[in-house]
Amino acid sequence: MSNRYGGSYRNGNSNGNGNGTGTGYGPASRQDEDYDPYGDGYTSDRYGTPPQRLNPRRPPPDSSRTADFSSPASRSRRTNETNAERQISQVLELIKTEWPAMIQNDSIPVSLALQLLDNSSVGRANEYRGFKKTHQYLQDSLKNIVHEHHQGFNSSIGTFHKIQGSIQASQKRVRTLKDSLVASRTSLCATDPELKKLYKTSQMYDDVLQTLNELEDLRTVPDQLEARISEKRFLTAVEVLQNALRKLRKPELDDIGALSDLRSYLANQETALMDILVEELHEHLYLKSPYCQERWQNLAKNQGAYSENYNESGVWTPFHLVLDTMDLEHPVTEDPAKNPEADTFWYISLVVESLNKLGRLESVVDTLKQRLPVELFSIVNETINEVDLRHPSSLRGGSSNAQGLHIYGNRETQMRADVIYDLLWTLYGKFEAIAEGHRVFHEAIKALIRREGAGNNSSLLGSFKELWNLYQNEIRSLLHNYVTTDADVYQFNSSPRPGAMLNGSKDASREHLFKFSEADPKSVEMVTEYEALDGIIRTAVPGLTSGSRKTQATDKKSAASRESRKSAYAGAFENRNASGSYKSLVEPSVFNMSLLLPPTLIFLQRLKAIVPPGSDLAASTLTSFLDNFLVNVFQPQLDETLSKLSDNVFGEADSFQQDPDWALVARRPVFKGTTAFFAVVTAFCRMLGTIPHDQALSALIISQMTRYYERCFAWFKSLVSKAQEAPTAPQSLRYSAELAIGDGEIQETIKKLWTSDNLDRELIEKEVGLLIMQTNERSLEPNDIIQDRDVVSSLCLLYTSMKWLSVRVAGLRHITRFDTDSSQPTLPKNQNRRWTLLNDPNKANSEQQGPVYLPMTQETVQSFDNILSSYEDFAGSVLLTLHMEIRCRIIQSLGVALSSKTAPYVLGDQEIKEPDPQILSLNSELVAYDETIVRFLRDRETAFVRTGLGLLINSYLVSNALATQPMNIRGCERMQLNILVLQQNLKNVESGVDLTRAANYFSLFQEGPDRIVEKAKHDKEHEAEEGNSPLPDAEKFTYDELKALVELCYSEQLADPERGVAAAAKRQMGEKVLALSEYMWQS
Repeated sequence: MSNRYGGSYRNGNSNGNGNGTGTGYGPASRQDEDYDPYGDGYTSDRYGTPPQRLNPRRPPPDSSRTADFSSPASRSRRTNETNAERQISQVLELIKTEWPAMIQNDSIPVSLALQLLDNSSVGRANEYRGFKKTHQYLQDSLKNIVHEHHQGFNSSIGTFHKIQGSIQASQKRVRTLKDSLVASRTSLCATDPELKKLYKTSQMYDDVLQTLNELEDLRTVPDQLEARISEKRFLTAVEVLQNALRKLRKPELDDIGALSDLRSYLANQETALMDILVEELHEHLYLKSPYCQERWQNLAKNQGAYSENYNESGVWTPFHLVLDTMDLEHPVTEDPAKNPEADTFWYISLVVESLNKLGRLESVVDTLKQRLPVELFSIVNETINEVDLRHPSSLRGGSSNAQGLHIYGNRETQMRADVIYDLLWTLYGKFEAIAEGHRVFHEAIKALIRREGAGNNSSLLGSFKELWNLYQNEIRSLLHNYVTTDADVYQFNSSPRPGAMLNGSKDASREHLFKFSEADPKSVEMVTEYEALDGIIRTAVPGLTSGSRKTQATDKKSAASRESRKSAYAGAFENRNASGSYKSLVEPSVFNMSLLLPPTLIFLQRLKAIVPPGSDLAASTLTSFLDNFLVNVFQPQLDETLSKLSDNVFGEADSFQQDPDWALVARRPVFKGTTAFFAVVTAFCRMLGTIPHDQALSALIISQMTRYYERCFAWFKSLVSKAQEAPTAPQSLRYSAELAIGDGEIQETIKKLWTSDNLDRELIEKEVGLLIMQTNERSLEPNDIIQDRDVVSSLCLLYTSMKWLSVRVAGLRHITRFDTDSSQPTLPKNQNRRWTLLNDPNKANSEQQGPVYLPMTQETVQSFDNILSSYEDFAGSVLLTLHMEIRCRIIQSLGVALSSKTAPYVLGDQEIKEPDPQILSLNSELVAYDETIVRFLRDRETAFVRTGLGLLINSYLVSNALATQPMNIRGCERMQLNILVLQQNLKNVESGVDLTRAANYFSLFQEGPDRIVEKAKHDKEHEAEEGNSPLPDAEKFTYDELKALVELCYSEQLADPERGVAAAAKRQMGEKVLALSEYMWQS
């Protein structure tokens, strides 16, 4: 039933109404609501709020419509009716009453539908809901009828076979009666019936006397035939059967009625013998027989499966030697002294010879082809169940349900490899044994045709191409199950499931059909029925089921094998119908490709030796399907998995936090996301080293490297961006980041300073001068400085992470000579050769512990080198940002400290005991900044950030001294204290720091303007005298600096509100500046 009947009866009561009552009626509601012509749930502005959904189980609630159903006459009429029959009678009466037009033979549903959609006065739109309720009531009533009578249907199925047997027996008796009537009629028409009867009796006795010897021989045929079949002497059994059939075809035996049962028996035995031969052939071709186990287990062990899973057995014989020792030129002869099944290949030849003598060989070949897909699927499913039992789920590396987005460690990888190798070696061992059996079957038929001179009968020889196509599908399905995580990437079994309706929805009634896989094969009822069926088969067709074995142990093994095969069949088809794929023993992941390919390639290489020469399957094309899988399935899955893994790394909340285990991989702390990303890259590179080189795969990793660079750069910009006052305002960077990223003379200077072998003093002075000049033109605000210490730590981590990543990525650079690129189909490829290059059993069985490389061509390596350069340049930009940030912080803090608005330097006569708070804050920030860079950066980077800080402070205090005006003596003393505190603190940061020049500069202020002029005169005379050493930098000042100092000396008087004082100070300052200029500029 489809969904038009509502929910399943299991969700409600036995009537299927789902509301917990047995009447089929739901609670009445919405009796007075407006009519909705478009059904429940329709919404529009015209009708306002959408009406609530009606109860789909509600029958018509109008009591007047059903009043006549409750009359005494109708109650007495329905006393013997069931609830469902009574309900269907009610709904039919309701339809006759309310909708009489629907029961007419010439009823036109379209007319009624148009009336129900008509909202006019002549329409019946107001009856639409009643129509829907009546319709739903009818559906519920029909469903209840089905539910009440399903037991009768089931019981009728059980008696079907008995009825059929009775009908067949009746037919036989009718035919016998008919023959008797015809004979009687003939006798009655004779002139002298008695004499004619005596004559016929005499003739019959004469014929019987002549055939007594033949009848004696035929009497022993059933026992002989059953004995030969039980002993598996099929050639002798076929000869006995055919000799008996030839005797029975003699004309003199046609009229013997007693032989009719024997004829029927032998005819049935001919069909039964063919079925037995087919089953025996399947037993040995598809490894169902216990005598075949040793062969495939030896093949599995020889290929590399774990020997502890199997018992030690005889020495394994290569297949080509087996073929050489087989005598196929002479007919097969039976040896009663040995077990025919002991030699599987000889037994297959025996069965082929028997089928040929029976004349059924061609039909058996067709049967084999038809059953081949089922048998192979069952083999795969059974093997998966065996490996599943050998490997507990807890020892498979775990299943994180991460959709394959997990990179496993060495221990987990080894556990997953154990499971996959066990599965593949076991399965491929069985596949190889099956292929060897088909090759022997092929050779036996070929030799038979050659002996009989039948020519090249292609229909009998069959085709290995069919077997290979099925192998290819099964291998592709396994690769798909263990590599891909998204069913949309590749669908192995795309055929629609039975029971799907035309619109794509599933038929609900088919979902609950009886399935043999759901039955319990060990239940008492099933065992009883099975034994009864087996007894009937043994009685009707002796020999169809083997009742004896050579030994009791063999019989037990056979029973166990049949039981296992029955369960495998049931499970195989249930799984195939359920999902179209197999059970996965480990979590699917693209990293499994390195485990799946080597055993597969070894199996394909061994399969080439089994393919018969001259067949329609070229051995060179056995690996062509792998190219298709690699390009169309694996590469998209690799791209998707790589993208998702990268997205997980990028999206982790702690991806830009310090890795707690950084000491295991780096010398300096790095980001957790960086180590995780490189682990992803390493895992993919290691995996690419075990599969054919394809530049399209290498390009995927390079593209993810580019994505990670973009992600880190975006993170960097978020760290150094200013807080936006308005959402629409353009994003601006901190001043240090602008200087580090933007082009300019300062950036070129600090780049040269970083790349120089030793920190050049001239470049440091040039940098200080340019920085002070630019910051004087543009004053730094607090938002130009990074205030958060965690941001500085993040920048340090970003630098170390990018440097570490660039070094590690550079180690992956490897130029390969394989230029295959599936993304460019126009390029020539040597596909066959690139697969055979990987066909190394040692490489397949040993874990790769060597160096990891990313194989690239000369064209691909250019993109790799570009992203590597981007990593290096980005790390340099981050380091330049750190270099400039501490300097910008010093300039901003000193600018605030020198400003007369925030720290006036005209103080009273009280003693100066503490420096400015801004200076103390700057000291603490310098120490914290230094501690941060020392913790994260190497000595060279630390020296690059530290060196030049004292020079910057010296130069800034001297060149911006006028910013402190007005200043008096007490203010100058506080300035001296600030300088002293800064110097003492800087000694903990920069070695050899000295702020003597700034201290000497403000000491001249304390000595007065006359001393400033006198110093200028003395310095000029000292320079004029030959032989004198040049003045030290701490005592050398320029004209502008001394002029600013003179102006600072008179700044207090100039700021006096009395005009006389300010005018006198201005006149005196002019005289001092004039004298200063005379001494400084005279030649």
